Amino acid sequence: QVQLVESGGGLVQPGESLRLSCAASGSIRSIGAMAWYRQTAGKQRELVAEIRSGGNTDYADSVKGRFTISRDNAKNTVYLQMNSLKPEDTAVYSCNAFIQVPFGTWKLYWGQGTQVTVSS
Repeated sequence: QVQLVESGGGLVQPGESLRLSCAASGSIRSIGAMAWYRQTAGKQRELVAEIRSGGNTDYADSVKGRFTISRDNAKNTVYLQMNSLKPEDTAVYSCNAFIQVPFGTWKLYWGQGTQVTVSS
């Protein structure tokens, strides 16, 4: 079984920083693209940032220049460094990853989500 587990969420004040982590574990042969999404009540889930296996990245316009996505392939982990946080960044953040399991099957896996609240 493959699992993605996020950590690092919490309550911070505007202008502060947080670092989210998402670690994949289980029977993993290879990991492709990894990404962070966020969702607030009543809104559609939106892509925050994505990093492909080669290291190329994409960001939502709303977080460009403030958030940085990175990955540690040796640890099967993706990170999201969030700086200059704003109240509108408040959401449940979830990670996903395309993972190849033994015998060659690729599948998209999701973590359970972690709450980020930005408030004074």
